[in-house]
Amino acid sequence: MRTGFVGGGHMGRALIAALRRSGVDAQSLFVAEPNTDLRTALATDFGVHASSDAKEFAGDVDCLVLAVKPQDMAAVIAPLRPQLERSQPIVISVAAGLSTSQLQRWCGPQARIVRAMPNRPASLGAGATGLYADKSVSSTDRERAERVLSAAGMTVWVNDEGLMDVVTALSGSGPAYFFRLAEALTDAAVRHGLDQDAASKLAAATLHGAGLMAGTDQSMARLRESVTSKGGTTAAALDSFTEANLDHIVESAVAAAIERGRTLSQQQDNTGG
Repeated sequence: MRTGFVGGGHMGRALIAALRRSGVDAQSLFVAEPNTDLRTALATDFGVHASSDAKEFAGDVDCLVLAVKPQDMAAVIAPLRPQLERSQPIVISVAAGLSTSQLQRWCGPQARIVRAMPNRPASLGAGATGLYADKSVSSTDRERAERVLSAAGMTVWVNDEGLMDVVTALSGSGPAYFFRLAEALTDAAVRHGLDQDAASKLAAATLHGAGLMAGTDQSMARLRESVTSKGGTTAAALDSFTEANLDHIVESAVAAAIERGRTLSQQQDNTGG
């Protein structure tokens, strides 16, 4: 399967890295990236065909991954539309907030669109991706899309497009929440006397180990209970979380991310994209 990427920034690079690591032939991978340094690095690091213009390959691939910012998508697709309408590859968009109807408006009414929301751990093969496709996308196309995204980690299909904003808020943005918690833990330890280097290393190793435990078949609640002694230090800290209404803080953060995704979509409609 020949796969092209429009955009070789963080997410495009992460997916290309995952595909190459999974054994996909570099000669079957194409990427268009306007930034010379990024483009050169992609060609050097992964051996893929790298160019500045997606028109060089858009009409000759089986799968086209759109990995550009939502606000840039309409302008990026416009010059590719004639090729997409002629060759009709399966189109995978990893842009937050853009609906299949918007993407079809830009790619052409016959375009077969899969929305995907991977996250940055995809570059390590440890990503989590939510996928959505409407009924116009065949089972073969779904398999092609999943082949691309599963190289980067686990995948989950949702049957309601509106839930893609929730997926974005959960797993798409989730790594940033994780890193923010690591920062907070480190800062708290430093304020209580631990030096910065030790605090940073301990926080990172602790969250990494806990993340590995979370990959087991036990529930999060069960895992939390397994590392919490009644009346102990961990219990005291968790009680403090409860008093600070941690659940509400997290709910507000997820809601803000969901709303931002919907706003991005509305902005494209309002600007005539």
